[in-house]
Amino acid sequence: MQNTETTLRLRLWTVEEYHRMAEAGIFGADERVELLEGKIIWMIAKGTAHRSAVGRTDRLLQNSLRNRAWVCIQDPVKLNARSEPEPDIAVVKVDPLDYADHHPTPKEVYLIIEVADSSLKLDCEIKAQAYSQAGITDYWVLDVVSRQLHVFREPTQDGYQSEVILSEDATISPLEFPDLSITVLEMLPPVIVIAS
Repeated sequence: MQNTETTLRLRLWTVEEYHRMAEAGIFGADERVELLEGKIIWMIAKGTAHRSAVGRTDRLLQNSLRNRAWVCIQDPVKLNARSEPEPDIAVVKVDPLDYADHHPTPKEVYLIIEVADSSLKLDCEIKAQAYSQAGITDYWVLDVVSRQLHVFREPTQDGYQSEVILSEDATISPLEFPDLSITVLEMLPPVIVIAS
């Protein structure tokens, strides 16, 4: 009997090859892509709720952390030789060269936050696995649809050992900044009430 299953071997890209493709102009100027586990991923278009949540969270963290950390918005983080995602927010160590010579690496990352409007499954499964394998100790997914915060901690090679889902009225502190208390509602876009 003939085997009807086909196993496809994928050619995975390295971060170095990904950069060379970008430099060669293979990606269009308006194309938004990122490298995750050797695969080039099309980044999902950002809606207004997503943009609002990123802006609100950025302001909140910038005002709270001041000079204790650097808050990066949709900038690359090099997880390993095959992954260089561009998380919505990365809170990283202050670098004397302002990362002019490299992208932040896991040992320089305090917290990563992805904002999900249509990407919840990608953020909570595929990206969570990649961040966990890289050793990111504090990973949050802000779900702007359900108005919840998924908090992933205790990374292992098999995924995060801890996932807690917080409602919008809950508070949380980043692992590296226990003195900072954030209410989930402060990161979410405001609810617009339309008068009838």
